Amino acid sequence: MAEKIKNLFKSKTSRNGSYSVGMIALVLGIIIVVNLIAGQLPENIREIDISDNKIYEITDTSRQILKKLDSKVLVKVFAEKDSTDERIRTFIGKYAALSNKIEVEWIDPVLHPAELTENNVEANTVLVSCEDTGKSTTFTFDDIIVIDEYSYYMTGNISESEFDGEGQLTSAVNYVTSDAAKQIYYTSGHGENTFSTTVADLLDKNNMQTEELNLLMAEKIPDDCELLFLYAPARDITEDEKEMLEEYLAAGGKVFVILGEAETPNLSSILTEYGIEPEQGYIADMQRNYQGNYYYIFPELGNVTEMTEGLASDMVLLINAHGLNVTEPARDTVNVSSFMETSENSYAVTQEDEKEGTYALGAVATESIAGSDASSVEDENTDNADADSADVDTENDDKVADTGKEARLTVISADSLIDPQVTDAFPTLENLNLFMNAVSANFDDVENVAIEPKSLAVVNNTMQHAGMISLLLIFGIPLVILIFGFMRWMKRRKA
Repeated sequence: MAEKIKNLFKSKTSRNGSYSVGMIALVLGIIIVVNLIAGQLPENIREIDISDNKIYEITDTSRQILKKLDSKVLVKVFAEKDSTDERIRTFIGKYAALSNKIEVEWIDPVLHPAELTENNVEANTVLVSCEDTGKSTTFTFDDIIVIDEYSYYMTGNISESEFDGEGQLTSAVNYVTSDAAKQIYYTSGHGENTFSTTVADLLDKNNMQTEELNLLMAEKIPDDCELLFLYAPARDITEDEKEMLEEYLAAGGKVFVILGEAETPNLSSILTEYGIEPEQGYIADMQRNYQGNYYYIFPELGNVTEMTEGLASDMVLLINAHGLNVTEPARDTVNVSSFMETSENSYAVTQEDEKEGTYALGAVATESIAGSDASSVEDENTDNADADSADVDTENDDKVADTGKEARLTVISADSLIDPQVTDAFPTLENLNLFMNAVSANFDDVENVAIEPKSLAVVNNTMQHAGMISLLLIFGIPLVILIFGFMRWMKRRKA
């Protein structure tokens, strides 16, 4: 019997079979070992983002924020980890793996209900805190995976519209590790537009607090105003308001103007003083337009680096824009430059005329506010030795305080830049990124960290007819493999 078994392995067929079994066992062993090793790798490495809209992709903005972290940040997730939406769980893991300063702690609210009361949160909430600054903030899972409320109210069906994991986390990390929020006032009383929910969220993500200000009812612009915003006023400002704005700029204030449809002579006179002169009519660009519609303009971006920083495509769309001319300002101390322009083949169109030229669609003017140096203060003290010393000291302190201040006037010629009808219809545009860059540029210690949510809309394959490559992949390669396999089978059979 033993001899028969031994003879079985002497045949060529038996040897080939043994070799095949051995190779199969070896391959299975390698697969098992590779899987065991891969299972020990960090989640951000072993899980590859193959989602349609790259919801796990983390932008350079977030990576830079995390790279600069010098304080520990604790991220507490009040949810049962295994039952949490896989997208949220995966993203938090990938995000935290980018910095050793971020620690993630999952707290099961069922097992530890006292933690909810102690931290004043509800289940499915993320609490981000920094011990060094003593600041903390929260957001919920509903802020990460956003539901289309309009669809819900209209149809009763729940539809996911956006994934905002990166935006919420980066904003929270930036908030708890930064010193203070910036105060922005937006004017009212002239039929101004209001910020859309998207714009308000972006400002909030950058730790910018907004508050309404009626200049007619205020004695002056508040001392804590770090940026004054005029958003497409439908009526002109009064002479008193004009004087108030001029005084605010002269003291080193920051003003941001988005022009609307109305003619505003008083407001325009302030812009002209700073070398930004509004042009009459609408701008038609014969070269850089959207599908032959000359009033849908893709401006050329440049000249001011801080405005275009972080833009991926430089694709910004303005609709029914007015033109701006960069002229000589009223004072030599004012520097003005454009950061959005039309092509050379553009026209300012009115009912009476078409004026060809290159027009600015966005411009910024800055002016250094000169203060008194030590020598001038000393001379003034000598010349006014008989004056009240307290008054002299107060006046000198004010002058020294003004030293180093810079007035800044930013003007954009079309309110369509941040119109939700434009930004929602064309989600790949850079309108909101450019806008946030322009706002952040008013602050020396602020950079734009607002990150737009990623769409969860279903991406359909719009290809209607298969091309040569598709035919090759679907039929050609499988056919070649079948023919090769059949030839090998015939060769072995004959052997």
